[in-house]
Amino acid sequence: MTTAHPPIPKAELHLHIEGTLEPELAFALAERNGVELPYASEEELRRAYSFSDLQSFLDLYYALMAVLRTEEDFADLANAYLARAKEQGVRHAEIFFDPQAHTARGVPIGTVIEGLGRALDAAQETYGITTRLIMCFLRDESAESALETFEAARPYLDRITAVGLDSAEVGNPPSKFREVYALAREAGLKCVAHAGEEGPPAYVWEALDVLGVDRVDHGVRCMEDADLVARLAVEQVPLTVCPLSNVRLRVIDDLADHPLPAMLDAGLLVTVNSDDPAYFGGYAHDNFTAVRDALRLDQETLRTLARNSFTASFLDEATRAAYLKEVDAHGR
Repeated sequence: MTTAHPPIPKAELHLHIEGTLEPELAFALAERNGVELPYASEEELRRAYSFSDLQSFLDLYYALMAVLRTEEDFADLANAYLARAKEQGVRHAEIFFDPQAHTARGVPIGTVIEGLGRALDAAQETYGITTRLIMCFLRDESAESALETFEAARPYLDRITAVGLDSAEVGNPPSKFREVYALAREAGLKCVAHAGEEGPPAYVWEALDVLGVDRVDHGVRCMEDADLVARLAVEQVPLTVCPLSNVRLRVIDDLADHPLPAMLDAGLLVTVNSDDPAYFGGYAHDNFTAVRDALRLDQETLRTLARNSFTASFLDEATRAAYLKEVDAHGR
């Protein structure tokens, strides 16, 4: 990171822990677990991190998960992310994980949650970062699979703050997962969902009205629907936008054309996040720096985005207030 000043304090609300698997760690875990990777070197693997669309990214993303086998692997993955996040000014992280991608390979859900939990339990002391864990359902899997996953996770719900919905959006509307979201709300969990990235604005409406989400992940295509924009502004539903991801996955052709300024002008509660930073070329502060430069955002707008990230978080009020004071004091 080349910035001369400490990064502005921020919360990261849209971060897939599996998407932080850097080539170096992938090779180290492959060696530890006796997994053969179809790449000759870390450099060759990094060159493979080039995508034409969401599906081509997902194909590599799921293939590399083969190296994640044990609690230690998941703890190492989370610790590697947290160390980078600290350097990027992240003070709070709400971390997605995809249990079905692991249970389908024979890795028990408890191994995943306990491994991640081992790192997250020590995150505040080790990295100065508070954390929450969000269990995502793969939307291109069946609704029945999501229900089975939720039931398997019941013994671990004390470690989980929210449920989410990710993976291939087109053709997999939020309404498909109505039942499992109802169970999550009954269990006292918060709810988020990817909507309005590759999918249409109608998916954002469904996420709000059918799933009852507290936050919308991505949501950039809401700008195509004036009524939806008006509702999101009035209700202050947070949107966890991922600018560098949007460009890499061809949701937006050029970062200079990103709708982020228009979203802010419309009064939307927008946050900036990294999504799958090992694959998309930038962690949290890298995304802040990229939008600052491409969209010519001033320091006060960056401060607004940082404040929004804590406002949109699932933190308790006292911790949120303390972090907001850090944002307001930054650079003054």
